[in-house]
Amino acid sequence: MMDKLIIDGGQKLSGSINISGAKNAALPLLASGLMCSGTLYLSNVPELADTLSMIELMEHLGVQITRTDTQINISGEAKTLDAPYEQVRKMRASILVLGPLLARYGSVKVSLPGGCAIGTRPVDLHIWAMQQLGAIVELADGYIKARCKNGLVGNKIVFPVVSVGATENTMMAACLAKGRTQIINAAREPEIIDLGNCLNAMGAKITGHGTDTIIIDGVDILSDASHLVIADRIEAGTFAIAAALTQGDIT
Repeated sequence: MMDKLIIDGGQKLSGSINISGAKNAALPLLASGLMCSGTLYLSNVPELADTLSMIELMEHLGVQITRTDTQINISGEAKTLDAPYEQVRKMRASILVLGPLLARYGSVKVSLPGGCAIGTRPVDLHIWAMQQLGAIVELADGYIKARCKNGLVGNKIVFPVVSVGATENTMMAACLAKGRTQIINAAREPEIIDLGNCLNAMGAKITGHGTDTIIIDGVDILSDASHLVIADRIEAGTFAIAAALTQGDIT
């Protein structure tokens, strides 16, 4: 294990570097593969603890995943709709499987990221949004149990506060809902735009992603698509600052 970094400064930084894929874009994109009836080909997926945890969770759910460097291919159907605490506790973003599984299979059981902890739940908006789409949701023994016997139904969803994760979960779920969904006060981060672009490549009908109002017309099925994960803006910004500070020249 590395205990410290020793840096001898005073040198200009120059050269070219490839920026990694954005983790916060990759996580919902991986989850969206649960909705794909064909194969979703994702490239530029960063190899990080969180992305590996999401891949492990999806493999637990039973979908087929193949990996080649930064390429992740997702296909097949889920064999179980239960995301257990042992998997979800590793990463809060695991809640992003809620919308895709509920929309495609009509039922899902996902552990609360905090297990049975009592108090303010960090996923309240996710649960509320699924209810707005017609799901029946129960909270029991530290799990979210949601079902929609006849499928989800589009609705006008006005978020009381902006939430990136809840916007992503709602976008994914609404893709397979009947009719039109409007998400008002939606998150506008680049990761939201990237997710919308990927879902549209699979056959979804999404407009307005990147604005505070997203409109989704539900479709019956999502199919094969290839998508390049956007670059991580924080990593890119870090190198830009390093170039400026050292009066260097970095591409």
